Amino acid sequence: MNMLSFLGETPTAALRLAQEECGEEAIVISTKKVSNASDNGKNMYEVVVALEEEDNKKNLAYTKPAVVKSTTSTSNPKPIQTQVYDFREEILKMQDKLEQVQKSIWNPKSQLYDLTIPHEFIDIYNLFEQNEFDQEMTYTIMKKTIKQLPVSLKSNPRKVNDFFKLVLRRIIPIKYEIPLRKHQRKIIMMVGPTGVGKTTTISKLAARYAYKLGQNYKVGIVTLDSFRVGAIEQLQAYTNIMRLPLEVVKKPEGLAEALFRLKDCNYIFIDTAGSSQYDIDKIELINEYQKKVEDLPIEKILVLPANVKQSDLLEIYANYSRLNIDYLTFTKLDETKSFGNLISFSHKTKKSITYFSIGQNVPDDLIVSDTSFLIDCFMNNSCIRR
Repeated sequence: MNMLSFLGETPTAALRLAQEECGEEAIVISTKKVSNASDNGKNMYEVVVALEEEDNKKNLAYTKPAVVKSTTSTSNPKPIQTQVYDFREEILKMQDKLEQVQKSIWNPKSQLYDLTIPHEFIDIYNLFEQNEFDQEMTYTIMKKTIKQLPVSLKSNPRKVNDFFKLVLRRIIPIKYEIPLRKHQRKIIMMVGPTGVGKTTTISKLAARYAYKLGQNYKVGIVTLDSFRVGAIEQLQAYTNIMRLPLEVVKKPEGLAEALFRLKDCNYIFIDTAGSSQYDIDKIELINEYQKKVEDLPIEKILVLPANVKQSDLLEIYANYSRLNIDYLTFTKLDETKSFGNLISFSHKTKKSITYFSIGQNVPDDLIVSDTSFLIDCFMNNSCIRR
């Protein structure tokens, strides 16, 4: 193997000369600075390459300078100080910087925007991506934050996180729980697709208002769900344990009578039959029940699962909105690690969140609506039990 040395005024010039002479097969062994302009009139760099040879008798070792302009050399040159450059380290640094740039380029699926994310925001940006946050909303939030966050705070990761938490807190609509006064009455109807946990959520709420608050309210339950096998039996089991009245209504004409029998209750929860969001006939049947008691104020809460994507939530809402939805309740938060869809969806629909269901345990796995809880889930990619 031959060791060949090439000189140039720049590392690039010396390396180019080595490539011209030896081709792409040459292996760069070292690059170093062998002369300083301040000392000897010019900068000179040496590139040493190794080259395989077929004839083992050859053992060349020579130095070939790159073509440079002639300069006046000093009569008494000072000793040369050698500075060694490690190209591998420089290449690794360049690769790292390229990865940072790649992460910081805004590239939404819609291809409508182009935004460079500062490196201070990359971790937060990735968090938005992992949480399946709405792309357009992410763009808007990032753009405003880049402009509004003071430069002095950008270098502090904790301050950056706190600022984004503040932004999220402002866009999450929340309905805070306000217990009724002694003689007040509220009727709450839970609606939503099959299997989202309406019956279990009603049982949790009934137990909460009947036994877990400072004042034990009178609570009654009505079920309109005569379609699902075992639905009535499930509610009967819960109401028997909690010693609460249960009314079973099978026709729209019977709802007014059932509510009259529960007239002494402070809270009345109405359980409805779940159906696909595409089964418009069943959704309209719930409207038929409402029309029979339209003189009574009934709060309609749409119960939605947290473990579906935002587009599905929007489709469910679009078809159930014919019931004049007032609020939202999210279930199955313990079955997902992405929470951006909940924040994006509630913000887009402008419907406030009332409760979060985080498991099947009655009545414990229920969280009263709270921005801090949802933001903590978002930041940690996990449902944080309290």
